[in-house]
Amino acid sequence: MFTQEAAERYSRNILLKEVGVAGQLKLSKGRVLIIGAGGLGSAAAMYLAAAGVGVIGIADGDAVELSNLQRQIIHSADVIGKPKAESARETLKALNPEIRIAAINAVIGTENAAEIIKEYDFVIDGTDNFPAKYLINDVCVAAGKPFSHAGVIQFSGQTMTYVPGSPCFRCVFPEPPKDGAVPNCREAGVLGVVPGIIGAVQAAEAIKYLLKIGSLLTGRLLIFDALNMSFRKAPVPRSGACVCGGVPTDLNDRAYGGAKGCGTVCAAANRNASVCGNNAN
Repeated sequence: MFTQEAAERYSRNILLKEVGVAGQLKLSKGRVLIIGAGGLGSAAAMYLAAAGVGVIGIADGDAVELSNLQRQIIHSADVIGKPKAESARETLKALNPEIRIAAINAVIGTENAAEIIKEYDFVIDGTDNFPAKYLINDVCVAAGKPFSHAGVIQFSGQTMTYVPGSPCFRCVFPEPPKDGAVPNCREAGVLGVVPGIIGAVQAAEAIKYLLKIGSLLTGRLLIFDALNMSFRKAPVPRSGACVCGGVPTDLNDRAYGGAKGCGTVCAAANRNASVCGNNAN
């Protein structure tokens, strides 16, 4: 059971009939990995920590830059130059000292992705480049690991959730665009609140998955337009011709742009606003 302090901290969760004491205990035993401590990861991490998720992993190999602070609310001006994973850990521990934060100061690549991901119940993709997104998708699908994809650019954002048996990221976008085919966030920009909104949705998906409540964004791509303040859902049929359909994928460097610190790509890939995340831009 909970201490008196914990019961007070999570009282608004516990009042919800879908959560209650049993649900809060489930959250306290949950393990969520956030890949990318940027705009998306910042919002997701803060809400997961506040909700009482027991173990949160933060994986990021970058350091905090001044230009990050416009949207990456987990960091502050006094930690510029500090590794993002460590900065995020300090912020989250200050918010909720009762939970465990694993700071992973590393870029997720083909050499470490499967080993890191396997330790968690749910993965949040907050990365800022296409090779990383495809790698996370393929590793999670191969391992049967649920994850939330998301991305933002300018005034738009998108997110969808994968669980075993549902359509995956490759069902929507089978292959990454060619290098230079789309602009990145350094060129196109992003409104700071957009990753906050989408990252909060990702946190909600993780919480619902851990609690086994509600309806996840599986088989649906949620698309947000901040200029018109609109949300819409686009159906995502399962391809059958990609990794979630049993097509084998070779997890090697060449298949993912060769990269352990591949270049930032954050852009619209089609008219439905396929966008990648904004971690370090």
